[in-house]
Amino acid sequence: MYSAMEDSGFTVPAVDLTLVNPAFLRREVDYVTDEPAGTLIIDTPARYLYLVLDDGRAMRYGIGVGREGFAWAGTAVVRRKAKWPSWHPPVEMQARDPKARKWANGMPGGPENPLGARAHYLFQGNIDTLYRIHGTVEPWTIGSNVSSGCIRLINQDVIDLYERVPVGTVVKVLERPASPVV
Repeated sequence: MYSAMEDSGFTVPAVDLTLVNPAFLRREVDYVTDEPAGTLIIDTPARYLYLVLDDGRAMRYGIGVGREGFAWAGTAVVRRKAKWPSWHPPVEMQARDPKARKWANGMPGGPENPLGARAHYLFQGNIDTLYRIHGTVEPWTIGSNVSSGCIRLINQDVIDLYERVPVGTVVKVLERPASPVV
């Protein structure tokens, strides 16, 4: 599941599982919710993303979430998806991070790009929230508060999620823990 793979001309490296807490590896779990199948529920306090399935089940992915002052909550919709997306750091990020400033005109997609192998672009109405569900080149950060608000997954997990969710998917980002997993 986390071995190296070829994808669209790029190599996704194998994940060193000794660096990732096993609790954050992808798996199907029992999950009680009133949300319909196909909904994404992001439980930021627990650092899990759930893809609601039928019959009280969900696919659970470990995530990295926004560090202090960058977390957010609410409902959004996936309006766009991209394979090996280019990265255009927001002006605010460029102001606080010299590494981001270097890429003001965009960083092409590829193995060094901080968005990783896939990105899901989150909108509220017709407004781009600038938040993404995306891969990461730093799988050891899964399970921690590390991002500027985006939701990051292990690249192999974001590729799996990308294949499962269409544009139009509803995303619920919770600021309090979700229903307990049964």
